[in-house]
Amino acid sequence: MNKAQAKARIEKLRELINDYRYHYHVLNESIMSEEAADSLKHELTTLETEYPDLITADSPSQRVAGKPLPGFTQITHSSRMLSLNDVFSQEEVVAWRQRLDKLLPADANLEYFIDLKMDGFACALHYEDGVLTRAVTRGDGLVGEDVTMNVRTLESVPLRLRHTATHKAFLTGRTEVRGEIVMYKADFNRLNKQREKEGKPLFANPRNTAAGTIRQLDPRLVAERPLYFRAYDLLRNKAEEIPTFRFAYDVLSDIGLLTNHQATVVPDLDSILRFAEQWEKKRLSLPFFIDGLVIKVNDRRLFALAGVAGKAPRGAVALKYQAEQATTRVKNIFVSIGRTGAATPVAMLEPVVIAGTTVQMATLHNEGEIARKDIRIGDTVIVHKAGDIIPEVVEPLIRLRDGSEKIFQMPTHCPECNTRLVKHKSGEAVWRCPNNACPSRTWKRIEHFASKSALDIEGLGEKNVIALLQAGLIRDVADIFTLKATDIIKLERFADVSANKLVSAINDKTHPPLNRFLYGLGIRHVGIQTATDIANSFRAIEAVSQATIDELARVNGVGVIVAESIVEWFSEKRNKKLLEKLHKLNVWPKPVKKIGGPLSGKYFAITGSLKAMGREVAAEHIRALGGNFQSSVGEQTDYLVVGDNVGANKLTKANKLGTKQITEHDFLRMIES
Repeated sequence: MNKAQAKARIEKLRELINDYRYHYHVLNESIMSEEAADSLKHELTTLETEYPDLITADSPSQRVAGKPLPGFTQITHSSRMLSLNDVFSQEEVVAWRQRLDKLLPADANLEYFIDLKMDGFACALHYEDGVLTRAVTRGDGLVGEDVTMNVRTLESVPLRLRHTATHKAFLTGRTEVRGEIVMYKADFNRLNKQREKEGKPLFANPRNTAAGTIRQLDPRLVAERPLYFRAYDLLRNKAEEIPTFRFAYDVLSDIGLLTNHQATVVPDLDSILRFAEQWEKKRLSLPFFIDGLVIKVNDRRLFALAGVAGKAPRGAVALKYQAEQATTRVKNIFVSIGRTGAATPVAMLEPVVIAGTTVQMATLHNEGEIARKDIRIGDTVIVHKAGDIIPEVVEPLIRLRDGSEKIFQMPTHCPECNTRLVKHKSGEAVWRCPNNACPSRTWKRIEHFASKSALDIEGLGEKNVIALLQAGLIRDVADIFTLKATDIIKLERFADVSANKLVSAINDKTHPPLNRFLYGLGIRHVGIQTATDIANSFRAIEAVSQATIDELARVNGVGVIVAESIVEWFSEKRNKKLLEKLHKLNVWPKPVKKIGGPLSGKYFAITGSLKAMGREVAAEHIRALGGNFQSSVGEQTDYLVVGDNVGANKLTKANKLGTKQITEHDFLRMIES
């Protein structure tokens, strides 16, 4: 066989193997036996070995990469991977629907797209002209990790999108597919049985196993574990190419992606509730775990028009099913001191498995909650996972008491440092330890500062932080930057390699991004998204530290309570000393660069829908050209971009404030100039 003949044969083999993959992994049907498919793959590999210059990145033979990866590169998402607000009852679904009436035009003809809410690991696939170029984890929604080499090993992920005459436009240009990576129940059980035979520790649940597998540095290990990518969204640069979520699913299936065939469109609220009731009963029959349903406004133009609140779109909710429950016994109740000083009662439980994980502790929130539910040490209690995540005691089974149960008494002093507990405000439910030097508060502050969403210092988890504190090597977050390998190596937990690795990891994070640094400071009420919004608004730590409550409260998503907390933190003497200490150690956050351009220093808001692009894409253009995007009109707003089907609220406010209103055409000229 000459090279020309080999090339023709290779192309036919790839086409047939890809067709087999599509039928087997997407349509759940087989056009040939696995043995026959393996034989074709072997022939393809043999020919490509003979003619290596004919190998292409999308060849089925290129799924598994041989060498372990040095690490994961951080990638900024093209648009934020939003989370969903949870609802837990029919009443809350009805309330969500009523809120939509206020957000959308009165004549909006609403229908709803409903899908199963998979309990998996979110990931985005990037295709250029139909070829897979990158796979990125969700991360914090704004920035994820490049896991392309690992995701390429998943047979359910097409390396080249399937040719389709119906939707051929999606095979050119940039197409992004978002979905969940899941491990099926049967595969998970088989994997654990094998590990048990080999004397290895068992995995806790499919979701964590899937997430842990994708974040392995060795793609060969990923290839050994059965994972599936199930798509749930499709993105293109031009929003009008995807008019509805139903259309997106049709396209996804047609171009070779696995989707949930249970997903459907319903016309009204009653249909939503019937579908929810049906799948609450049937969910155990599914091959993978779900914890609820995703309900969206099907029309993507109306979905975008509803806007975003915080990190969640207003046009969708996640209806969470009642968490799986179990009964167990409360062995004891102890008080845990958090990094802000909050004293939280925690129940120590006899181990019980709930929703695939072993639970041994559950929060009791505060002494008032314990008294209200009348939970006692020794009680048999019902435990569930609130939102299928946080273990919580629902109620005690009082009829099972035998008289040996003991009433819990909230301690008057901190169990860690013996400081008297206080309540800062009258009527507050939470007791707090006011001692800033409390050991429990100290190690939790340092652990938080080094956590993944903050400075992301590898190797500085709970146990190592406690070991360093107990050895007297550190007393606060600034001290970690004074650590030397020669000091660390003396500790029991460290050897040469681990000590040097930790010091290197610390030294790499002396100039973190401003949003991560702010979040790492552990300011009460400031999560990573709030920290990001503040960083983008003030751009430098000096500006944040000097900002007034009014200035901070004007930042979208902050508000007065959060603003007060930030001002209070920066005004405290000990925190000022900490920042001075960090500055002297040359540990200081990088200011957010103010990109120059035609929109520099200008603030934009958008009302209605734009024809040329979605709101998120428009926001990215604004920021890329030096401007600032706001979700609502305020005193800072320079321009209100007025699209189609606008709501009255923003226009009314813009008229009141005298904000300049421009058309979409005017806006496009500004960003294209």
